Amino acid sequence: MAQILNPNSSEPDPNATHSANSFVEPHETYSISTFLDSRDADSISSVADSDHAFSTSSLVGQPQNPNPNPNLNLKPTSSPLPTPIPNPNPTRIPTLLHLSFNQDHGCFAAGTDIGFRIYNCDPFREIFRRDFGNRSGIGLVQMLFRCNILALVGGGPDPQYPINKVMIWDDHQSRCIGELSFRSEVKGVRLRRDRIVVVLVQKIFVYNFADLKLLHQIETIANPKGLCEVSHVSGPVVLVCPGLQKGQVRVEHYGSKRTKFIMAHDSRIACFALTQDGRLLATASSKGTLVRVFNTLDGSLLQEVRRGADRAEIHSLAFSSAAQWLAVSSDKGTVHVFSLNVDSGTLANERSRSPSETNLSNPSAIPSLSFMKGVLPRYFSSEWSVAQFHLNEGLQYIVAFGHQKNTIVILGMDGSFYRCQFDPTNGGEMTQLEYYNFLKPEETF
Repeated sequence: MAQILNPNSSEPDPNATHSANSFVEPHETYSISTFLDSRDADSISSVADSDHAFSTSSLVGQPQNPNPNPNLNLKPTSSPLPTPIPNPNPTRIPTLLHLSFNQDHGCFAAGTDIGFRIYNCDPFREIFRRDFGNRSGIGLVQMLFRCNILALVGGGPDPQYPINKVMIWDDHQSRCIGELSFRSEVKGVRLRRDRIVVVLVQKIFVYNFADLKLLHQIETIANPKGLCEVSHVSGPVVLVCPGLQKGQVRVEHYGSKRTKFIMAHDSRIACFALTQDGRLLATASSKGTLVRVFNTLDGSLLQEVRRGADRAEIHSLAFSSAAQWLAVSSDKGTVHVFSLNVDSGTLANERSRSPSETNLSNPSAIPSLSFMKGVLPRYFSSEWSVAQFHLNEGLQYIVAFGHQKNTIVILGMDGSFYRCQFDPTNGGEMTQLEYYNFLKPEETF
């Protein structure tokens, strides 16, 4: 097992740490196969703008030991950008099954009942699509920045691939070059340049990207949403997932080989987000009224903000690139933007100081009504959102901060794309800058 247990309990000890170098026998949990041979090995390179291309070594790293699967050590090439395949039935609007941003929020992927599509956010445009025809549902699509390698999982009433397999798709070849098979349905996939993380309902598997070697296995509480996040900057991996108790979050620091358990909420975890460097964690529970921001290094609570008074299902949380802002979307149809008081870049210097010292040295970290917490109900001392944008209630939306200053990108499961701008000083209702329905035929863009 990959956790230390309290001798008097079957649950992990929240104060314990363990080595992240915990391994399981590969043949017990999964199988690996590849559809490549040495003659047609292709590269990992950019499918979009050339300035986002990176070399094979920077993508997958160089394993210290000889690669047990040399067909996955892909060689550089100068393959042209993929040409979009026309929809054989352009009047048919596909059913959307999945939406996800790439790691820098510059692109997003859409899985549909006939294939998948990749879009650029700024400017908005379709980069390419792969329509496999009817009865070809893609339930999960994960990009790796802007490279031609994607992770696909079948989904919908008629999945293109088995729902218990992760297919590694090379868009230069327009085919799958490998797969990871499991005994149960895949609930989520996360990609880094050096790792593939696969989420099942109660287990998480971490693989080396270079050779698909299984590095770590984690057990979690029931996780039907496939909640899991990883850091994306170069350096040691930080992974966040549900713990083994309701309301608990587990943080794996692979660089220091330590695990931190955070009791984030009393009720089950509904959503969380991680900063690019893995130092800040935002969490929301099934109640959906409060969002909490934690320091992943020591598990301390840094800030608490209030979405509203009524229960809501939180669909998405997102940090801005500098962790100055936090965006939240829910089934109430409102996207909120909150101001954060803690810069993740300062945490390395502050983590050795006590919470009281941190608050005294940073007065802005103290809510304006905190001195009345003993008198007023907690509701009145809450920190509220700076800006809001109202959408159709009941629909699922995911959010990210745009590359333009003070902008938000909102994606809806109805095919809607919004770009909005918020006023960081005066706040209030955001201004809608753009709207598209990306599921409609190409001529509508």
